[in-house]
Amino acid sequence: MEKTETVTVADAVCDDTCTGNNIDVAGVKKRLVSEHTASELADLFKALGDPTRVKLIHALLQRELCVHDLTEVLGMGQSAVSHQLRFLRNLRIVKRRKVGKTVYYSLDDDHVEQVFVLTLQHLTHA
Repeated sequence: MEKTETVTVADAVCDDTCTGNNIDVAGVKKRLVSEHTASELADLFKALGDPTRVKLIHALLQRELCVHDLTEVLGMGQSAVSHQLRFLRNLRIVKRRKVGKTVYYSLDDDHVEQVFVLTLQHLTHA
């Protein structure tokens, strides 16, 4: 059984007498991501916060698939899959390619794959 450490609120704050560390707080603050970038990053992680979208991304990590194939893989209706794909497309996580009447989806770029794979590895490492 894995032992977990309990962290209380008191553990996460400085003592009343804390004067900080000898670090360049102003420099850290200056290099902090902008509000816009923070919001976009949070939106990306929100997209990964839904198990259906995680499965959809994982399926597309393996290969490009059409909407029908995704409905079969996920065991969902076409409307529900299309809704999730539209959400992911708006966040530039997936892209589409149309051939005749068939629409194929794949991950937007290698960065999406890297974020997903690294997150999965983080969950599985000891």
